[in-house]
Amino acid sequence: MPTKLNPTPVLFTPPKTTGPTTKSTWFHRASVAIGSTTILFSLTKAIYTPTDSHTRLKTLIAGFFGYLIADLISGIYHWLIDNYGDASTPFVGSHIEAFQGHHSLPWAITKREFASNLHVGARVITYLTVPANMMWHENPVVMGFVGVAGGGMMFGSQIHAWAHVSRGKLPAVVVALQDVGVFVRQSEHARHHLPPYDGGYCVVSGVWNRVLDEYKVFLGLEKVVFFLFGVKPRSWSEGNSGGGATAAVTAEDYFETSPP
Repeated sequence: MPTKLNPTPVLFTPPKTTGPTTKSTWFHRASVAIGSTTILFSLTKAIYTPTDSHTRLKTLIAGFFGYLIADLISGIYHWLIDNYGDASTPFVGSHIEAFQGHHSLPWAITKREFASNLHVGARVITYLTVPANMMWHENPVVMGFVGVAGGGMMFGSQIHAWAHVSRGKLPAVVVALQDVGVFVRQSEHARHHLPPYDGGYCVVSGVWNRVLDEYKVFLGLEKVVFFLFGVKPRSWSEGNSGGGATAAVTAEDYFETSPP
């Protein structure tokens, strides 16, 4: 019997895989190319700047913390757009709309082409890394942090999409990285699509989910927002932190399977 994410199964119309929301445009590709270039610049400076063994160790540690920060930021951003705003919200409205649809039919994210999935994050990372590269390009420790954190945040959308692809369809290296926790495990992310729909927001490595969920950090923040501004998150009123996925979703809808 399939595990149900909501009590009554329904049929969904598969998303169009050739529409403007899933196909990569040249603008998307250019955005990803530029973002990738800024990240590669940071990593190159971190690796090849002449230094001593002590500084190299600090650079490695900085990169490790950069990846931790990327996961944490992915969770904070995911929580915000799942619970607040709508399609008309400036700058991130399209992301909010996409994530609301994602919770209705999770595997639809796998139908987005690579650049279409990453272009928004790529532009944000470009705005952040270019000034950092200009100011600290001679500091390998800072470059290590910037390169790894930027890469984690930019490619987090793709790591998230892989969490919805059946393991048999993934490259072996991706499966291995999921198994060791470098990329968010599918079992870890699946909790985000199961009741009570109020956790599992981090989608890079997922390492922060245990702490954030156990101590109900986001629930506490939701109470603060409500106290200060009187705004309720969608998770309170609609029973789903993804923004109103009131239709039922079964376990089969979590993974990309056979729909065209």
